Amino acid sequence: MDAATVRDRAADLPREPGVYHFVADRVLYVGKAVDLRDRVRSYADPRSTRIARMVERAEGIEYSVTDTETQALLLEANLIKRHQPQYNVRLKDDKSYPLVQLTNHPVPRIQVTRDPEEGATVYGPFTDKGRVETVVKALRETYGLRGCSDHKYQGRDRPCLDYEMGICTAPCTGEISEGDYAEDVESVRRFFEGEAGVLADPLRREMTAASEDANFERAANLRDKLEAVQRLHGDADDAVQTTGDERAMDVLGAVREGERATVARLHASDGQLVDRERHRLDAPEGDGVGEVLGAFITQYYAERDLPDAVLCSERPDEDVVEWLAGEGVDVRVPGAGREATLVDLALKNARRSGPARDETAALADALGLDAADRVEGFDVSHAHGKSVVGSNVTFVDGSPEKADYRRKKLTEANDDYGNMRELVRWRAERAVEGRDDRPDPDLLLIDGGEGQLGAARDALALTGWDVPAVALAKEEELVVTPSGTRDWGDDDERLHLLQRVRDEAHRFAVQYHQTVRDDVGTALDEVPGVGPETRKRLLRRFGSVDGVREASEDELLAVDGVGEATADTIASHLS
Repeated sequence: MDAATVRDRAADLPREPGVYHFVADRVLYVGKAVDLRDRVRSYADPRSTRIARMVERAEGIEYSVTDTETQALLLEANLIKRHQPQYNVRLKDDKSYPLVQLTNHPVPRIQVTRDPEEGATVYGPFTDKGRVETVVKALRETYGLRGCSDHKYQGRDRPCLDYEMGICTAPCTGEISEGDYAEDVESVRRFFEGEAGVLADPLRREMTAASEDANFERAANLRDKLEAVQRLHGDADDAVQTTGDERAMDVLGAVREGERATVARLHASDGQLVDRERHRLDAPEGDGVGEVLGAFITQYYAERDLPDAVLCSERPDEDVVEWLAGEGVDVRVPGAGREATLVDLALKNARRSGPARDETAALADALGLDAADRVEGFDVSHAHGKSVVGSNVTFVDGSPEKADYRRKKLTEANDDYGNMRELVRWRAERAVEGRDDRPDPDLLLIDGGEGQLGAARDALALTGWDVPAVALAKEEELVVTPSGTRDWGDDDERLHLLQRVRDEAHRFAVQYHQTVRDDVGTALDEVPGVGPETRKRLLRRFGSVDGVREASEDELLAVDGVGEATADTIASHLS
């Protein structure tokens, strides 16, 4: 695309905030703009060699208008996550900001989502998922829009529980006509298009009535909803509340390495450093450290709580700073004192030779994969075929991504291979059918040996999910692959990465198994004086009924809630 073409395309764009995409056979670059026409026109005279190459490759320009500059900022982050454009700074992270959709249906559904349906009317993105969920619930309580899937909506002969709870007017069974329902949908549309009073006014009236009736708990609940509405629309100066007491602080240090960048994040809570981590970004030539930090911040906090303050090694883009300020987050670039020392520490962490990058790259090379940045681990836990559960954990760049952990109850059977086959098939079917909101991993790690790996590969073949899988056997720590077994040394970083994933999958499975097991009946149910809480404490302390049976009196007495009489009763009933 030459300069004249860029100017011609720009002339057709509106003078409004929004997001633009340069596209060829795929999205090449995503950018945000206060004025779409002026911003895109500037690409007729590219500011760097990299951008000039991008414009030359581009075959078209697409755009989306947003209501505010903040929405443009967050939408840009979402689209970068989705399309991974070659010419953007990209954090290898799958999080995105929540949206609200009204589905393309004669009786639309309202839903908070990160992956809107085709044809839906979409509002957002929004920074705080909890806040937008509160607002959507308040809208449903006020206007009764349905939240159920089309599958559940069809063929009903009586209203569901949402109708009884007063958050749906049950158009599925004709409790409200489609015409009246459409009027309520229109009110919701007006709210999201900026008419805050559509919801704020009814909430204020209800809050006043509840307060006059001395129903202070309900009044407080309504006050919280009203505040969420005001924050969502940004129409109340007192909606953003800061205490001046920064209990949570993130410290970010960024360095560039060619077309890669590393951001080290230190997290402090109540004045104490409690966490540190490093993240790598693809950072094409031409972007400075401030731009890298701005891209990191908008992409990293998509599904994470914002801290009270962010300390940075360089000042991020000004629109990022303004967005954070609007969310009550103070952004500082300290020059001296303790805060400057923390930033220096973050920079030292960022400059370290990258173990996460080295070990994932080494693992990928050893297994013949393009990458091993995202690894999912699987394990099964049960007690002789009872309380069978499976775990599915996720590691990104060598670190656990706990928001992407999943777990599942499995069919009760004392069959390790069958249990693993069922677990992996469950994950694979959800992926193939588009029901799992996580991206496909680079590698699956199965806890076990050849048998478990074979069962997992059977499930992958059956579902058609094309993801490589290996197993890690516990006793000899051998890496089992479809082409053979690898015996890596005890100090091998590739093995260490697989061990961390395997051990975390095992821990998560055992934890869930204990929860499920505690919820099922055991011989302890028949022991007089042993209630549900004492039973749980006994099983957690001794692991099983057999463990309780073998425990000494002193060991039983050490359990909270067990006295001498109860200990004697347990011993006599279990003997």
